[in-house]
Amino acid sequence: MPEAVIVSIARSPIGRAMKGSLKGMRPDDLAAQMVQAALDKVPALDPTDINDLILGCGLPGGEQGFNMGRNVAVQLGYDFIPGTTITRYCSSSLQTTRMALHAIKAGEGDVFISAGVETVSRFTAGNSDSLPDTQNPLYADAQTRTEKLAQGGQQWVDPREEGLVPDTYIAMGQTAENVAQITGITR
Repeated sequence: MPEAVIVSIARSPIGRAMKGSLKGMRPDDLAAQMVQAALDKVPALDPTDINDLILGCGLPGGEQGFNMGRNVAVQLGYDFIPGTTITRYCSSSLQTTRMALHAIKAGEGDVFISAGVETVSRFTAGNSDSLPDTQNPLYADAQTRTEKLAQGGQQWVDPREEGLVPDTYIAMGQTAENVAQITGITR
């Protein structure tokens, strides 16, 4: 079975949402810049050997919408690379690495670009989670429970233990607060 290894990495600085030097940069431009920086560290790599560009984006939509993975490949001049975009919220870029690993192990290819981008400063141009009336009403009671819990003074309890549906729309910050509370982790 083939071994999968990471041969190059690149990362942008962490920006301050709506502030700082990255606020005017489009997510596809930022992703293309970082992918190019990683590729520049491997000058012996023939770009035609790249099997796919897998790009994770936690909150696609607006400028982060469409198939940004494909857009980045084309932006780099690699129209021959298919490119795909996946979302798994906060672990989207980690998921791309996992997918590349599995593809290599399965013999589907040898060279994959695993990338991720999230540009919160650009959400004013739209994101998928801000569209009105897009959340399933099945979760309305769960969202109400989350809102009450966020006001404080209550211990989080897994609603599934009471036969209720969980709040699948809960913000990651609230999830972190709940996990910290039940595990006893303090700031």
